[in-house]
Amino acid sequence: MFTRQLSVFVENKPGRLAEITTALADAGVDIRAVSVSDTADFGILRLILNDPDKGREVLKSHNCTVSLTDVIVIRINDQPGGLSFPMKLLFNSGISVDYMYAFISKNEKSACVILRVTDNQRAAELLSQNHIQIVSEEEIRDM
Repeated sequence: MFTRQLSVFVENKPGRLAEITTALADAGVDIRAVSVSDTADFGILRLILNDPDKGREVLKSHNCTVSLTDVIVIRINDQPGGLSFPMKLLFNSGISVDYMYAFISKNEKSACVILRVTDNQRAAELLSQNHIQIVSEEEIRDM
């Protein structure tokens, strides 16, 4: 039901993202979705990978500080208002979204939205009960 996201602590210096993405590429690990947030000195790189375990080991071997976080990935219609309904459901149930980012599926006319929320279990149940598809880690691996 949940997807494992890698969060990587990244020094804010030229070439660091190139090093990280090259290490993953050289190991045959594919990036499905990416988000970067930064400050003047460091950033947090969030990654959805086709193989999170292998990605974690590769990055650790390159002296990166890496953690795995459970997130929810939902599939929504890629059209105006497609994100509105799930956001209203979560809000009306008192579930806060800490952050989110998205990617478009190559094979379907849909978008996948990665959500980090205050209560994953409750959010996943609520979304599923309201016919919002939860995308599994296995499905992401095969995209």
